[in-house]
Amino acid sequence: MALLTVLLQAAEQASGLAKAGGAVGAGIAAIAAGIGVGNIGKSALESIARQPEAANDIRANMILAAALVEGVALFGVIAGLLAVVL
Repeated sequence: MALLTVLLQAAEQASGLAKAGGAVGAGIAAIAAGIGVGNIGKSALESIARQPEAANDIRANMILAAALVEGVALFGVIAGLLAVVL
């Protein structure tokens, strides 16, 4: 009976660590997405400043790249939150 109690306590501790890891992972995904979108915007503005005539093409590519980064970050945040909840 004591072995079962020890195993249950170990399982509860592991569950707590998994939840903490999920929360940290969700936070890191959100921070990384912010940094990525910031770098995309910075590069796009620099490119438009160098070649103003290509602004429309650069803007379209910037929006597409930012959407892809945000999509991947959303998956990371959802996976992290699911680890916390489940």
